[in-house]
Amino acid sequence: MTASAYSKPVVIVGIGQMGGVFARAFLGAGRPVYPVTAQMAMADAAAACPNPDFVLLAVPENVLSQTLARVPEPWQNRLGLLQNELLPGVWETAGIANPTSMAVWFEKKKGRGVHVFQPTRVYGPHAGLVKTALNTVDIPCDVLPDSAALTTELIKKNLYVLTINIAGLVTGGTTGELWARHRDVALAVADDVLTVLAHVSGRAVDRNAMKTFLGDILTRVPDHTCRGRVAEDRLDRVLAMARQNSLETPALVEVSEQIVRS
Repeated sequence: MTASAYSKPVVIVGIGQMGGVFARAFLGAGRPVYPVTAQMAMADAAAACPNPDFVLLAVPENVLSQTLARVPEPWQNRLGLLQNELLPGVWETAGIANPTSMAVWFEKKKGRGVHVFQPTRVYGPHAGLVKTALNTVDIPCDVLPDSAALTTELIKKNLYVLTINIAGLVTGGTTGELWARHRDVALAVADDVLTVLAHVSGRAVDRNAMKTFLGDILTRVPDHTCRGRVAEDRLDRVLAMARQNSLETPALVEVSEQIVRS
């Protein structure tokens, strides 16, 4: 580690479970880490640390848009994003150009260790830094070749999270049980989710390849609980996007109606 690295701090906005993992990773890579908690104003933090090397927004997805809108100008060209429902339109709408973005494939729950599903995929100006840092805490990470590959990986992550959460609202159980016992529900939900993701990302999607990926990861990681605490919020967000874009999503509507009936 050269002495110059110590003059290149990393700022992490949001010090929850995920932010904590990345803080330890960047410290392991020899970088000073400056946290910005929910009680702190980013403008004040930027005044104190105006020239960080990297600024990771580790906030929940439901507050990402408003957080992006408040990012101080000196930080805007050095951002990193990691949210589950991340797509290029999220940062493009906020006027952010070329952030370092990643499809994170590990989770950290309170009181538990890190659970790695598969290598995290990252692309952007600080992708090498992210890979180096995660490797220091034994989390595998692959640097993607271009923005098109990033979009594909973000769609995969969205597909996985949205499908298991939304299908889980009616099936319950684990990811392995979803694929083994309720595959018809999983595939119907996945089809609708892909309809929305393809439209909002402006990308043609290979549905067969995406559903093959889904089946593979559900089989490889069979013990993950499907229905998360924000599953209904995810369903509401996807349905809202479908309505806004006049997209037909019958399986998602059926899930919503089953929730109302129950």
